[in-house]
Amino acid sequence: MYPKVFPFANSKCRRYFYNRLKLSKLTLTAMYRKQHKKDITQEAVKKRRSATKKPYFMSIVDATLEVIQKKRTEKPDAAREAALREIKERTKKTKDEKKAKKAEVAAKTQKSQGKGNVSKDAMPKCPKLGGGGGKRRV
Repeated sequence: MYPKVFPFANSKCRRYFYNRLKLSKLTLTAMYRKQHKKDITQEAVKKRRSATKKPYFMSIVDATLEVIQKKRTEKPDAAREAALREIKERTKKTKDEKKAKKAEVAAKTQKSQGKGNVSKDAMPKCPKLGGGGGKRRV
């Protein structure tokens, strides 16, 4: 007979109760979710960079600081190129020597052969017999 009294935490809860809405089933607007940080998205956190340390140079036991700086500024390919150039020269020399030896050997063989042997070019050409590579007919 007597009316029931419902205690509500705030006016929002009371409003939803009398409109027969359940908060758990409500889908709120995108703007509301963004304002009240209901989104699951993670905020991008800026990574802090540590200050880069400048290298501290000092001379090592045998080398002075100037020598170290020269080596550092020197191109790393320069030594490699010099080595390659040296190798190419060496191979070229050996090829030239081989050619010279071949020429000497060829000259000696021609002298030793003399007039007795006839070269292939000087021999008379005759037709080949026996038709070697044609199709076989069964």
